Amino acid sequence: MTNLPSTTEGPDAAERRRKLLGVKLKALVSHHLGQQIVDDPSGFPNGAAILVSQKAWVLADGDASRSLGPALSWAVRQSATSLNLIADSDLGLLARRAGSFRFPISVWFPQDRDLLPAIAMPLPDLPRPSPEHLDLRSMIEEAGATVNVEHGVVFGEVCGLEVCRVVDHPTVGYFAELGDVSSGSALLDAVGPPGGLERRQYEGVQLEVGVGANDREAFQLLHGDIPTVEALRGVVEVVEMHRAAVARQHPLNRLGQERFLRWRLEQEPELIGMSELVPAEPPVARPNLKDPVPCVARAESDERVAMVVCSTGIDLDLIPFAADVQEMYDNRVIVVTPERDLVSITRDLAGLLTSPVELRSVS
Repeated sequence: MTNLPSTTEGPDAAERRRKLLGVKLKALVSHHLGQQIVDDPSGFPNGAAILVSQKAWVLADGDASRSLGPALSWAVRQSATSLNLIADSDLGLLARRAGSFRFPISVWFPQDRDLLPAIAMPLPDLPRPSPEHLDLRSMIEEAGATVNVEHGVVFGEVCGLEVCRVVDHPTVGYFAELGDVSSGSALLDAVGPPGGLERRQYEGVQLEVGVGANDREAFQLLHGDIPTVEALRGVVEVVEMHRAAVARQHPLNRLGQERFLRWRLEQEPELIGMSELVPAEPPVARPNLKDPVPCVARAESDERVAMVVCSTGIDLDLIPFAADVQEMYDNRVIVVTPERDLVSITRDLAGLLTSPVELRSVS
């Protein structure tokens, strides 16, 4: 079965897309089961879902990397006896995470009208940063930011927010992107341009200052004449001001709230009964700075070690992510959220894991 055409124009685009996904799901399930499906699929975010003989069938539309948790949540709420997840992407990841649950889960991918089983893929090997990239750690620390390394990327954070990154080749973009606050232009709004524009081309390893790729490019265009340490030190001061617990709402404190939670636990590990907590690498690289994704830390107390997964908001894919952390580190896992965000469905999904995780909240 071919991919559905895009229906992104007009006020009824979302409804048309929902109906098309429902038709596709019914056709795939009917062909796979050899029976005509009469009931219409239910509404499901970024996809479609249907219950057939108490078995849940969920079709994930587009990027499926974080679809297992929402699909399993739907199945549990429908009192289904099993889950069949159909996706076009991230099949190895989904099948791997599905194997961490006692609840029967099958992951399929469509090929024409047929459904073929996905094969679980092992966790990828973590790439290591080059020595040239690691050499710029002292520059980040001198400016007052905290050095972190994830999946081969060296970057600096302030209260959990990335403010600089070591790159081989600076991102090339356009000044017009500054108007998009979602790209990270809030940093430039807060710091303010010095006036004058100049495009510069650099080669080799370099420390770029900014929140996100577009912001780093824009910051370089506007502040290219300022030494990197000096420019970064100014950014650190501004971000610290906006990331304070008592600061007013600002784009700089709305981004990366899960990493702010981890930073807070670094300062106060006793909040979760630990004596020390440091950042650790996640099982998969985060796709961007804008979308919230859980982050990982390593905690110790009385010679006991645990991996900590920090999340904020209602994240239905939190427990499948934590299952990957279990497999990656083969250790005790503690899932931490703000008190208001530890909801019943998170507890329900955690209870379905083959290896249990601890759930904790902080006020």
